[in-house]
Amino acid sequence: MPSPDVTSLLHAWGEGDPAARDQLIPLVYDELRRRAAVYLRHERRDHTLQPTALVHEAYLRLAEQTRMDWKNRAQFFGVAAQMMRRILVDHARAGKMAKRSGTLMRVDLDERLGALPAADIDVLALDEVLTRLAAFDVRKCAVAELKFFAGLSIDESAEVLGVSTATVEREWKAARAWLYAALTKAPREQ
Repeated sequence: MPSPDVTSLLHAWGEGDPAARDQLIPLVYDELRRRAAVYLRHERRDHTLQPTALVHEAYLRLAEQTRMDWKNRAQFFGVAAQMMRRILVDHARAGKMAKRSGTLMRVDLDERLGALPAADIDVLALDEVLTRLAAFDVRKCAVAELKFFAGLSIDESAEVLGVSTATVEREWKAARAWLYAALTKAPREQ
């Protein structure tokens, strides 16, 4: 259950109180780290970014947010998911540029999409198809992003998006099917 202290601190931070931000982080740190660990557990074995580093980088980016209209804990984790996505994509791009060997950060889609038999895809390809999805259906993209990058449940995603759980379930089912099709076509078309 969301703590009223977290919501109060989010509101104070949104009104420009940096002390509220500093008090908030210890309250949400363990949850952010847990979500980062769940996500990174599906990365390739030699992946260099650790959950702690991902959370710290996300925190630095979140701390730069000023005058954010924080509504609640779920919205905060939704924004954190977007930050983690950007960090992982940046990390993958930097690794690809540094190595130029074609080794990419992998995402295990077995659990995430539920339709692929233990298939992996690189995070850059996932980012690309999520961007394409957002171009015509922002909500489906947001649901997928909350599932992939924040590990939010259906209920938490519904709270972040301000819609019913039935809507999130429907959007997730459609997004999953679209992502599966887009991700399985991409390698053959290149």
